Amino acid sequence: MLTDRKELDGLLRGAARAWLDEALAEAAHAAAHPGADSGDPPWELRFASAGRHCGPEHADSVRVLLLVEARAGLSAVTRLYDRGTAAERRAVLLALHRLDLGATALPLVEDALRANDTRLVAAAVGPYGAAHLDAHGWRHAVLKCLFSGVPVEALDRLADRAHGDAELARMLSDFADERTAAGRVVPAGLRTVLALTAPEPASTLTPTSTSTSTEES
Repeated sequence: MLTDRKELDGLLRGAARAWLDEALAEAAHAAAHPGADSGDPPWELRFASAGRHCGPEHADSVRVLLLVEARAGLSAVTRLYDRGTAAERRAVLLALHRLDLGATALPLVEDALRANDTRLVAAAVGPYGAAHLDAHGWRHAVLKCLFSGVPVEALDRLADRAHGDAELARMLSDFADERTAAGRVVPAGLRTVLALTAPEPASTLTPTSTSTSTEES
């Protein structure tokens, strides 16, 4: 996904670039005049039609740019997510970390993690999910990736969040045992994550000991 407007412009043809100019202008207007539009703001309608005008291969990039330009708030991202197709929902998830939402959009991530669509799961464990999922939720997100076949590389801040997590290590071991007992393949990514849960090795430095000699009297 491209997040640089100039790079995206270089890939779009004239009509698509003109459409994107108009769409971003509408988004900027909405950001400058919050609440001015009654009903659905024009840029939100553009959000849904991005793939048709700019090509499905650029739809994620265009939609993320629209959300950022509009400075979309919680009500807007929730509305677009709830009404959207899987592709539109994915774009919302991909944009969350670039919006000023704090942890308020976490329910969208949690909803995506309950889905069977691996594209939504992968987007849900990106930067926003990594920043705001609590330990319990993040551990289950890791297992969801392993269970659904989402590569563990999709998990943002994986090494940082997995480091020294004994509970995650236990859950991974239990999951591996269940798969083995059922005659099913243990995902290769499980071993990758399990290795990351190891704590730092204990220091091997030996304190300097001083011996005191006692003279016999």
